[in-house]
Amino acid sequence: MDAELTSLETRLAALLEAHQSLRIENHELTTRVASLQVENRRLSEKVTVVTERVEKILAQLPLEDGV
Repeated sequence: MDAELTSLETRLAALLEAHQSLRIENHELTTRVASLQVENRRLSEKVTVVTERVEKILAQLPLEDGV
C-alpha cells in the first residue's frame, strides 16, 4: 500500500511539474504569437505602401514603341 501511494505521489508530482511547465510555455508562445501578429501587420502595411509607390512610378514611365 505504501509503495502504491509513493508511486502515485511521484507520478502526481511529475504531472504537476509538467502542467506548470506547459502553462509557462503556453504563456510564452501566446506572447510570441501576439508580437509576431503585430510585426506581420506592420510589414504588410509596409508592403502595401511600397507596392503603391512602385505602381505610381511605373505609371509615370513612358511606353516604348516596338518592344
